[in-house]
Amino acid sequence: MTMDPSLVAEPAGSATHDTHPNPPHGGRGEGRYLLGKLGGAAISLVMVVFSAFFLFRILGGDPVDALTRDVPTSPAERAALRHTLGLDQPLPLQFLDYLKGVLTGDLGDSYQYQQSVTSLIAERLGATVLLTGTALVIAAALGLWIGTRAGWHRGSRFDKVQVGVSLTLWSAPTFWFGMIIIMVFARYLGLFPINGMVSPHTPPGFWPQTIDTLHHLVLPVLTMTAVIYAQYVLVMRSSILEEKDGDYLVTARAKGLRDDVVRRRHAVPNALLPTVTLVFLQLGGVVGGAILTETVFSWPGLGLLAYQALKIPDLPLLQGTFLFFSTAVILANTAADIVYRFLDPRVRHA
Repeated sequence: MTMDPSLVAEPAGSATHDTHPNPPHGGRGEGRYLLGKLGGAAISLVMVVFSAFFLFRILGGDPVDALTRDVPTSPAERAALRHTLGLDQPLPLQFLDYLKGVLTGDLGDSYQYQQSVTSLIAERLGATVLLTGTALVIAAALGLWIGTRAGWHRGSRFDKVQVGVSLTLWSAPTFWFGMIIIMVFARYLGLFPINGMVSPHTPPGFWPQTIDTLHHLVLPVLTMTAVIYAQYVLVMRSSILEEKDGDYLVTARAKGLRDDVVRRRHAVPNALLPTVTLVFLQLGGVVGGAILTETVFSWPGLGLLAYQALKIPDLPLLQGTFLFFSTAVILANTAADIVYRFLDPRVRHA
């Protein structure tokens, strides 16, 4: 005898007209929530703008000393360079010039590159998006699949191995893991290049350049993926464990559905909610986290650009990259809060 499909229970927390009636003025409440989140993001951006100016000046270091380190210069030449860079002005005037530039979209010119910071960021952004985007997609797909299997078969050998590996990779420093990968796959096996994005001897043309770029991309992506995917494994595994014993899954099993169908059609969709939030959070965080990976592999992206600016210190470039990274994180966090609220009825009607 088969059960009526209508008797299958809905997932815990699902919104129905009977259990979660829409409150009056629901649209007004959603509007207040949205305005609150956007207002919080705006306040954070203002704080970032102020921090970007003062933070790198507190760290110390004289850009003139760094720029003239290998060039004999007289005191008059050093004074002229300081005047050209605007470093001889009082700090309040420098701050006002900086604020004016931020409001007009002019982040100034880099000391070492003699080029506008905005154009430098635009040039390097593509390389960073290619690296972090590829790593994030692979890490999310791999982490969700492994986390689902590990949580569904809790206590199995597969679960124990994957949890151990994930915890190890999550705690491993990115630069250390990158050096290990370089030693094994580049130095010992000689399979992949370790510097740059394209080899100088690569012939021109779309396909040769693309293939060479992908060849250079393997080790940096492997490094970032190994560190990122561990978080997805642990979060997805935890979510599956919370859903595994839900009443709606018990009813689905009683209906006679196969175990893999129960997992795929009922448990996984509900367990994905926390992971969706993690994806949005890492959209901003991974871009900033690319600094170490790009530095280790000399990948010509924003991370390497920020590292090179820090050595001078190239104040306009540091301010510009800091603003970009911080803005990406703030916008990603805000998007995560908003998306999660609209995806999960339990949060929306709380």
